[in-house]
Amino acid sequence: MSAKPRILIVEDEPAIRTGLIDVFTYHGFQVESAVEGMDGWHKAQRGPHDLILLDVMLPGIDGFEICRRIRARDREQAIILLTARSSDEDIIHGLSLGADDYVAKPFSIAELVLRVNAVLRRARVLPGGAQPLQLRDGLSVDPGSLQGQRGAQTIQFTRREMEVLQYLHAHAERAVSREELLHKVWGYANALELETRTVDIHIAKLRRKIERDAATPALLLTVRGAGYRLLPA
Repeated sequence: MSAKPRILIVEDEPAIRTGLIDVFTYHGFQVESAVEGMDGWHKAQRGPHDLILLDVMLPGIDGFEICRRIRARDREQAIILLTARSSDEDIIHGLSLGADDYVAKPFSIAELVLRVNAVLRRARVLPGGAQPLQLRDGLSVDPGSLQGQRGAQTIQFTRREMEVLQYLHAHAERAVSREELLHKVWGYANALELETRTVDIHIAKLRRKIERDAATPALLLTVRGAGYRLLPA
């Protein structure tokens, strides 16, 4: 019998926290929880957790800061942000800090469980052992170390960014749609039904890392009406 997946829930609203604990316990998770930011950070450090479900608005240090600290020490930890903030700026900020996905409040429990399970499925597909990717403009990317190299420049990637690059590289002969990326990389079976900007934001993050000028991309292009294409070397 496989071990129960471990989830850390950092949420200060009692009703939401209790409901989430009940839901994920029912779905077979081993659940740990925290009420405020610093306690959540300490528990995240102690780990291990298969996934951290992290509210943005917390007393003490907020969820953005916890996400930043986690990602600074572990680029593979699965993180989903819970946010009552619906502005693009906040969503972009959270994903730019390295979260795998976000879920906006109020949320559907069924959708939240779907997203958690999808992120966990992808988290178990580790990039180690994959062949290096040779991209244009002298860029070499090593999935095993989550690093890229262009001359003397070293580029650090998160696990999710690397998965996007690997999928686009494997299908470099064509454009790949947002829906296909949500299905194949994020693991969402019904991607057409999801309202999320996570793909667009991850593409923007990748461009800032791999392009000489993200405003005029030469490696990772947008194909109008079709999706995104990583040009082959």
